[in-house]
Amino acid sequence: MMKKLFGVLGGLVLAGLAYFCLWPIPIEPVSWDAPVAPGYVGPHVVNDKLAKLHIIDLGAEAGPEHIAIGPDGKLYTTVESGRILRMQPDGSQQEVFAQTGGRVLGFDFDAKGHLIAADAVKGLLSIAPDKSIQLLTDKVDMNGQPDPIRYADAVVVAKNGKMYLSDASTRFAPKDWGGTFEASVLDILEQAATGRVLEFDPATGRTRVVARGLSFANGVALSQDEKHLFVNETGKYRVWKIDVNARDLDVTLGGAQARVLFDNLPGYPDNLMRGRDGRIWLGFAKPRNPTIDNLAAKPFMRKVTLRLPRALWPIPKAYGHVIAFTEDGQVVHDLQDPSGQYPESTGVTETADRLYIQSLHAKGLGWLARP
Repeated sequence: MMKKLFGVLGGLVLAGLAYFCLWPIPIEPVSWDAPVAPGYVGPHVVNDKLAKLHIIDLGAEAGPEHIAIGPDGKLYTTVESGRILRMQPDGSQQEVFAQTGGRVLGFDFDAKGHLIAADAVKGLLSIAPDKSIQLLTDKVDMNGQPDPIRYADAVVVAKNGKMYLSDASTRFAPKDWGGTFEASVLDILEQAATGRVLEFDPATGRTRVVARGLSFANGVALSQDEKHLFVNETGKYRVWKIDVNARDLDVTLGGAQARVLFDNLPGYPDNLMRGRDGRIWLGFAKPRNPTIDNLAAKPFMRKVTLRLPRALWPIPKAYGHVIAFTEDGQVVHDLQDPSGQYPESTGVTETADRLYIQSLHAKGLGWLARP
């Protein structure tokens, strides 16, 4: 009897080992050297300046991931349902401006007042004031061949009309992997650094690669003279400054056209938004997680981790955190909420009297008086 019992237990142990070692998963993890997390020190010393936000009720909607004031003076925001909402700056008179059928993560307005949307499912869209939707591009030219834009994330429109957008991952498209958050987790766990920055020129209809080799390319902002792009590399906790004239630049090889402006940040940088007086605002979706950093040089263990139930994945805790910096890399504001009551503070939209706090999953739109 005991022999039979041990045989059954041995079989279960072998089955478990086979599962954790051999069960197919979608990532092929790449080893990398994660810098030792600096913690909340220096300009990022712990504070509660982001706590006690005022909340604009969005009804059944959630996840105001990107917020901007349009040419009409109204506030626009994108939400989880795929809708783009429009309202007065105080949150009143809410209406659905558009429904793309995808998930718009970032947007900007062009000189004609069209809302230019980076839709993680559809590609780069133009939404006219009459609410009609046009696809601008969903492919990029790669050596004469069209390559799909798999994860359009953020976009900014230059004064000359050119549009710069991040394609966060060329490995994991949200439409194929359960949504934007799920696809981002896969990409960051893998660390294959397939993210890129693209330029779409409406005058020619062409889309080209500006820079590549980024571990989850995310927020994008233009310098005041529009000669450089600031780009968040979420998966490696840093911000790049890249020449807009770069062509198919591999940032991993270095060079004069790209340099790291911020390195070893205390969290995962998400959106970038130009504020007032030359400031640029950055939001951290999550803080650093020591477990994830410790797995950086252990690709096999990252495979094992992904085979665990999702509830056991090392997803970082909620922690509200946004900063503002100058173009030369000086942090001028740092606002935090260690309680994480407003989850995923992905960015900031600054107006004359308010800071609107963007979020991937919050059940309302947060704001506070501008410091």
